Amino acid sequence: MARVLFIIHDVYQNDNQFPLGPAYLASVLRKNGHEVQIYTQDVFHQTNEELALFLDSNTFDVIGLGFLAARYAETIRPLAKVINEHKRNAIFILGGQGASAIPEYMLQDTQADVAILGEGEKIINAVVKGNNHINGIAFRCGDKITVNPRNPPIEDLDYIHFPAWDLFPIEEYATNLKFTGAEPSDRTLAVITSRGCVNRCSFCYRMEEGIRLRSLDNLFEELKILTSDYGITYFYFADEMFLPSRSRIREMVSLLEKLNKPIKYFCMARTQLGRDKEVVKMLADSGCKIINYGLESLDQNVLNLMNKMVKVEDNYKAVETTIEAGIHPGLNFIWGNPGDTSESLQKIVDFLLAYDTFGQIRTIRPPTPYPGSPLYHQAIQEGKLKGPADFFEKFTNSDRLTVNFTNISDAEVHLNLFKANSILLENYFKKKGKPEEADTIIADFKRVYFPNNPDDLKFRGVRHYAKNSASLPL
Repeated sequence: MARVLFIIHDVYQNDNQFPLGPAYLASVLRKNGHEVQIYTQDVFHQTNEELALFLDSNTFDVIGLGFLAARYAETIRPLAKVINEHKRNAIFILGGQGASAIPEYMLQDTQADVAILGEGEKIINAVVKGNNHINGIAFRCGDKITVNPRNPPIEDLDYIHFPAWDLFPIEEYATNLKFTGAEPSDRTLAVITSRGCVNRCSFCYRMEEGIRLRSLDNLFEELKILTSDYGITYFYFADEMFLPSRSRIREMVSLLEKLNKPIKYFCMARTQLGRDKEVVKMLADSGCKIINYGLESLDQNVLNLMNKMVKVEDNYKAVETTIEAGIHPGLNFIWGNPGDTSESLQKIVDFLLAYDTFGQIRTIRPPTPYPGSPLYHQAIQEGKLKGPADFFEKFTNSDRLTVNFTNISDAEVHLNLFKANSILLENYFKKKGKPEEADTIIADFKRVYFPNNPDDLKFRGVRHYAKNSASLPL
């Protein structure tokens, strides 16, 4: 039996999503007789100094840390230093997209022992036992780093045990995240019904191909536990593609009706299905409050260049159909892609002003070529990035350019984004009757686009200003 610690790093906000990845791994480990403990910096905001004291006072055989690339330079790099200084003889394991995409760099830079490449549920027991002769990992031995072959994605998702909810401060996770349409009494938790997506958009850092679905019987058992044992009334379906087909939607709606309890939920969908009035009405009748759309652009050339596999008219029709059904559409756009111009940005601004239902604060960001994404490899091929170290040197904030893919200067890109987001923020807070709040956030955007010192780049987005409200931005 090994003593395993998973550290959930801080994301510097109070509206935290339940960390499904570590929860799945913890469940698998516990089923195999290991002792698992969770250190939730995201919820309780313990400092790295407090973590050091905790590690000095406890003994672990394994310490696991998962992360996305966006958090690496600011959060994970200093956190890894503390872990290495206080782990004693524990095996230090990295996971998540941040480690999977560039394992050699991550192991060298963090001095961690092992990086899990992709999904870890089938190999985590072997990793905990110190077996480096398996596929799906990279490992460090002194200064030498070995990257083993990757494993294919897990096809049978029912194989994976339900998340180990009881190891986490579930009360905090269930009550601190309030999506649009939630009442103060609602309790929210993340669930996945599938993994993967049918697309491979240029900005996406997901490395597995295709979509894999859980059986609805398996999903129903999980939802029953969450509603009955944990009092969950609002589900955040965190799938990249919750709605892959009409038949799956019909089955899902029937499943939700079988719960015999009224529930609400958030989901994500492609606009080709969202434009189907019958589909959207079924979702509305079954409790859907938000359908989150990755619209990304309203310029067909830009959509084609990002391999979005969607038509501009699909974006318009899906949003109109969703609003007509009484569901809030999540309106997500990025600007600064290959092919983007000042005119394509204006199309987005006009669209948001016309279709905003004010269920969220909507702003526009540039695309970030995170390691592992096609856009990252394009940036390297074009000589705009030299590799991982160069990326983390240039990436300071997801609201700023890391790489400029347009024919517009960096200064003009930031000026255009500042003007566009100022208009959107003024419109939102005018509607909410709080125009002074717009002034505060616009001032922060001005600092991040036109910084005078490094502290100006620590802006964490509008989410920071809407904690624990009933209309959180997504």
